[in-house]
Amino acid sequence: MDFNIEESGVIKIVRLGDARLDTTLAPDLKTKLLGLAEQDEPQILIDLKEVEYADSSGLGAILFGIRRARDNGGTCKLVNLNNRVLSLIRIAKLDHVIEAFDDEKEALKSFS
Repeated sequence: MDFNIEESGVIKIVRLGDARLDTTLAPDLKTKLLGLAEQDEPQILIDLKEVEYADSSGLGAILFGIRRARDNGGTCKLVNLNNRVLSLIRIAKLDHVIEAFDDEKEALKSFS
């Protein structure tokens, strides 16, 4: 999986570089999110700018990260979703569970 981890203060930004977030990449994302979410009060922002397609396993990996972050008193949010990925989230009726932003500055600001 092609991804970078950046820091903006206490927020860890996970930038996915692959166009597809599917069964081949979801396990790697889960592993990375598990490591980040195990910190006290983790603040994680997943940047999906390069992701053109996600399937249920990709969505499951994201939900796993959100759940693990919450379990440790933190938050996991998404930014830069394309319409296809956003539609998947809405079809799965998870738009009330997943906090997503179009603008990275707005997303970072939401953590404070």
